[in-house]
Parts: sequence; C-alpha cells; structure tokens
Amino acid sequence: MHRFNIQWFARVLMSALFLIAGVRKIFAFKATVGYFAAIGLPFAEVVTALVILIEAGGAIALILGWRLKPLALLLAVYTVATALIGHKFWAADPAQFSGQLNNFFKNIAIAGGFLLLVAHADKSSSKA
Repeated sequence: MHRFNIQWFARVLMSALFLIAGVRKIFAFKATVGYFAAIGLPFAEVVTALVILIEAGGAIALILGWRLKPLALLLAVYTVATALIGHKFWAADPAQFSGQLNNFFKNIAIAGGFLLLVAHADKSSSKA
C-alpha cells in the first residue's frame, strides 16, 4: 500500500472520534451549552459552536487533507486543551480518577498522532 493510502486511512481513523463528537454536539446543542457552562467555560454558546466547528469541520477537513499541517497542529493543540479542561484527573474523586487519567492520556496520545502528522504529512496530500 502506498504511503498516501496509509496516511489517508490513518486520517480517517483519527477523524472518527472528532466527527462523531461534533455531530453529537450538534444534536445536543443545548445540553452541550449547559455542560460547558457548568464546568465554568465563558460564553458557553459561542464555545459550543466553535467546538462543533473544530470537531466536525476539522474531521472532514482532515479526511480531505485540506491544509493538513496547520489543521493537524490546530487539532493537536485542541486535543491537549480538552485534556486539560475536561479530564482533570488530579482533581477527580477516587471513583473517577482512573477514568479521567485514562481519558487524559488518550487525548495526549491523540495529540501526539497529530504532531506526527504535522512532521510527516505528504506534501501531495496537503491542499492549499
């Protein structure tokens, strides 16, 4: 299999999580706004719209290979930010500690995958 085909398949796999999460937030917009407000994010409606754009739009752009390097960098930063905001294992009660720790480091690992994509993206797969 050619490197491009492997890279495209990897991008599809990486996109699945973000596309599903973004679409779910669209259908549960008010609940997502409420959750974001409850965890202390300011301007929860605006943040929700931006998160949907990053997740769903970013996933589609990633599959298509649109501006791949800057997109992968944005998604890496976003994924680390969501780990820090949404998976605070250091402040979790004992019953939630393991789950939050695992989710935090899954996000960190996903960000690492995005950084690898930044470093090794084929120029032919990156559209200007």
